[in-house]
Amino acid sequence: MPKIIIVGGGAAGFFAAIVAAELSPFFQVILLEAGAEPLAKVRISGGGRCNVTHACFDLATLVQYYPRGGKALRGAFSRFQPQDTIAWFAQRGVELKTEGDGRLFPTTDDSETIVHCLRRSAAEAGVEVRVRCPVVAVDPPKLPESERFRVQLRDGTTLESDRLLLATGSSPAGYRLAAQLGHRIVPPVPSLFTFQIADEVGVPSLKSLAGISVSGVSLHLEVSKGLDHREILTQTGDVLITHWGLSGPAILKLSAWGARLLHDAQYQAQLHIHWCHPTSPEVVRQCLAQLKQEVARKQLANYRPLNVPQRLWHYLLNVQAIDGEKRWADLSKMELQRLTQGLTRSTYSIQGKGSFKDEFVTCGGIDLKNVNFKTMESRICPSLYFAGEILDIDGVTGGFNFQSAWTTGWLAAQGITA
Repeated sequence: MPKIIIVGGGAAGFFAAIVAAELSPFFQVILLEAGAEPLAKVRISGGGRCNVTHACFDLATLVQYYPRGGKALRGAFSRFQPQDTIAWFAQRGVELKTEGDGRLFPTTDDSETIVHCLRRSAAEAGVEVRVRCPVVAVDPPKLPESERFRVQLRDGTTLESDRLLLATGSSPAGYRLAAQLGHRIVPPVPSLFTFQIADEVGVPSLKSLAGISVSGVSLHLEVSKGLDHREILTQTGDVLITHWGLSGPAILKLSAWGARLLHDAQYQAQLHIHWCHPTSPEVVRQCLAQLKQEVARKQLANYRPLNVPQRLWHYLLNVQAIDGEKRWADLSKMELQRLTQGLTRSTYSIQGKGSFKDEFVTCGGIDLKNVNFKTMESRICPSLYFAGEILDIDGVTGGFNFQSAWTTGWLAAQGITA
């Protein structure tokens, strides 16, 4: 019986194994997982709820959520996109629900629902799952002596397969295997991370506001690229202030788009925040001037403009060295200008990165030019296929990374059984 070996028991590898086994029962499908349990990232994703995919069904829009790999995924999504993911799980008794921001989760709000579905489907399809089986080397077919891959495990065992799929995620071992088989690896660096903010001497710390979430802010990130050049990235959305700096959807998206820039700059950058976006600085100034007339007798601390969170307003007053007990009528033109600046262009120094919970995403991986995206087969080594995060593909937070895993896994299964 011809044999398919899949290396990697994450979302992409598991999904590909199921689809391949269902498509062609004439193949023996063996999945090798290095760890004690497969689907580890599925279990912890979305805070243990599993953000399966995103309700973005327009393909031109969908690919815009991928800082790297969007162009290659455009054709791939025309064959298997979020609607297909929803249908696939529904056919197996798992219903998904859409939240207000477009993220899709199982209705149980439990990632074990997805893990159980995948494991049950694999068992029913006849996939042989082997855990604690790290692969240390792969010898490609050497015609005419052999038409099969030789897969060497850490315990010294050697397995042979007619076709091979690498779906090892961001594991260095997977990159090493791919490189040994002749593929170019784009150096992997972290994506989806939070920002550590430096405290400045004599200035109140932003981190004193830990726990505050501010909706719809505008971010401008300036990253140095040499002595005379700065790259500027922008993003809008919700921001969460933490005890180390800044997190939240807008920060995570900014980190994804700026992943390589920030890595090269050793995570040193300047971040400008417009807390009252989309209100323009001039309109903010006019609003403050109007309040100076309308609530002249009220104290600054007790009357905040533009629905700014109260703790943030008090913080901005302190940063600008303005007494909160002062009446609005006594606010000077200079102080009004400083408050306008604080509300529309607060500046913070980024001095490092944090992590995003337990969900680790990288940019980098196998150069997409080495892969045929119609089949996910290597252009370098025939009968070798790839799926998931081992590729130089990464999306922003919101279910997009899982969707690229399902899509590339599905395509790889189609190609590997053809």
